[in-house]
Amino acid sequence: MWADPATIAPMTYAVQLADVSFGYGEDFSLSIQELTLKTGEMALVSGGSGSGKSTLLWLIAGLLRAQSGSITVAGQRMDGVHESATDRIRARHIGLVFQTHHLLPEFSAQDNVALALMAAGEPEKSHAARARDLLNKLGIERITVPVANLSVGQQQRVAVARAIACKPTIVLADEPTASLDDASASQSMDLIQQACQEAGAALLCASHDRAMQSRFERVIQVDSFATTKRARAKPGARA
Repeated sequence: MWADPATIAPMTYAVQLADVSFGYGEDFSLSIQELTLKTGEMALVSGGSGSGKSTLLWLIAGLLRAQSGSITVAGQRMDGVHESATDRIRARHIGLVFQTHHLLPEFSAQDNVALALMAAGEPEKSHAARARDLLNKLGIERITVPVANLSVGQQQRVAVARAIACKPTIVLADEPTASLDDASASQSMDLIQQACQEAGAALLCASHDRAMQSRFERVIQVDSFATTKRARAKPGARA
């Protein structure tokens, strides 16, 4: 039974979805009657290519807009509010880790993390120290060189540092190991899960890799929410 967010103790849930629907024309639709993720919980979103894994994460992040229903992150509604409000909630409460890291290549590791702190409205005087501390903990020593000069593995560590810099309520990881070999993928997930645990953040990770399922106590099969009528790519979006 869905409970109104106003009746739930603060921060019991990192994420709540109720009666959410989204579609790409007649080709793909996602319909979620109810989905919740508790504070600090880690879950895997599993499904094949095009099944809706990325779409689900992007809806939660406010990067896509649901056509109906409610999406609540850290007790704040992401739907039905102005885009600027969605941006503020995302900056403060949501950490994002992508398959491609979306770092600013000409900026240093420290500056990439500091920009996330700035977007979240953290006091400017704390940016440099917080960024240095996180990067050092994650094994990044060359924090002042452009991230383009770092290895792919180091860049992912910077992306993880950026994702947890503001102590988010939830980290959304979209196929974070898809381009890595088995050994690197395992190390990467160790890093992401440990970082989330230490930051007290929930983790929702999307992956088509069935081997990932053993890492999570809870697996959400997104196929049960989605209907695909024809396999056709949509400009600017992935399922």
